[in-house]
Amino acid sequence: MGRIFQTRKATIFARNDRVAKAFTRIGKEIAIAVKAGGGIPENNSRLKTAINNAKGVNMPKEKVEAAIKRATTKDDKGLQEQVYEGYAPHGVAMMIECATDNTTRTISNLRVIVSKGGGTIGSQGSVGFIFDRKGVFRIEKTKLNLDEMELDLIDSGAEEIDTDEDDIVIHTAFTDFGKMQKFLEGKSIVAKSSELQQIPNNYKEGLTEDQENQVLQLIAKLEDDDDVQQVFHNLK
Repeated sequence: MGRIFQTRKATIFARNDRVAKAFTRIGKEIAIAVKAGGGIPENNSRLKTAINNAKGVNMPKEKVEAAIKRATTKDDKGLQEQVYEGYAPHGVAMMIECATDNTTRTISNLRVIVSKGGGTIGSQGSVGFIFDRKGVFRIEKTKLNLDEMELDLIDSGAEEIDTDEDDIVIHTAFTDFGKMQKFLEGKSIVAKSSELQQIPNNYKEGLTEDQENQVLQLIAKLEDDDDVQQVFHNLK
């Protein structure tokens, strides 16, 4: 019984940790969106996207409102976006998106993490050519009838439409992100998440299980860093 309790306790802690990280990441998205376009969602499409993402992870309304309010203060106005490029072990390319108020601290931390993990931080453009910036919308299957709306989705910019156990995942070109967003809003469909991601145009294959684990361990350590928002890679 004691071992089962410990396992459940560990599972709860892990889930709470994931939720806390998601809230922190979205809080930074809100801060950057407010800095770029003000604190009124109706006049700021990027802020509206961040708020929708907050709803997708069940972030309480009061936390969202507090994040918007905090973003108007002097402290949060120092946040800026930075993208760092590099390689994980075994030639796996990475794009590391960060939100930071101290770029010196951020790059220093990233260099230590990546170096210890057997990778390297490269110069701007060193791996960017491997990735395409795409819009990615994740919608619960229960909120969208794909049979009825597939053609409309394609007309609104969908390049790929995939499904998994729970969700429909729509990929658009970077330039069609807003078009798809507007279409979904017009249909009162709230996505679990809607964001721009770095999608690899080729993948690193042929690694052993141990080599793949080395790469994934490094990515996990990067994602644990407070300044890191997302890590994209081309591991198959």
